[in-house]
Amino acid sequence: MMKSIIVCHDQNRVIGLDNKMPWHLPSDLKRVKALTTGNTIVMGRKTFESLGRPLPNRRNVVLTSNRSFEHEGVDVIHSLDEIDQIEGHVFIFGGQGLYEQMMDRVDDMYVTVIEDKFQGDAFFPPYEFKDWTVTSSEAGTLDEKNTLPHTYIHLERKK
Repeated sequence: MMKSIIVCHDQNRVIGLDNKMPWHLPSDLKRVKALTTGNTIVMGRKTFESLGRPLPNRRNVVLTSNRSFEHEGVDVIHSLDEIDQIEGHVFIFGGQGLYEQMMDRVDDMYVTVIEDKFQGDAFFPPYEFKDWTVTSSEAGTLDEKNTLPHTYIHLERKK
């Protein structure tokens, strides 16, 4: 089993404001889709509610302490240990609390860094490159729909 974090954050590690992403970057959403399709995404309840629906063509798992939470098309779990029971490639999908709890438990991270600063109330936890090997770093393409400079970084945990 492989556990990965997938995240998009700005230069101050902002990932959200009022339970929404503070930017619009379609190329990052395409990348997320390409990486996670056919795999499992695990997210907290608020992140799921911000999406409004399960994402197609992948297993959607929602971690919540609310024992009565249920939603069509998602599997509900109530503990981090249950993530370890999931078969295959699992992508930790947010938000802040889940990222904080899983940071030391993942094999790698797919990070999109927006080369700008936004207002935010949700943040990705601090991480240091000395703990990770950068296996790839690639500038995202800018066009009329993708106007924010961004970099895709793949980090593998140093053993």
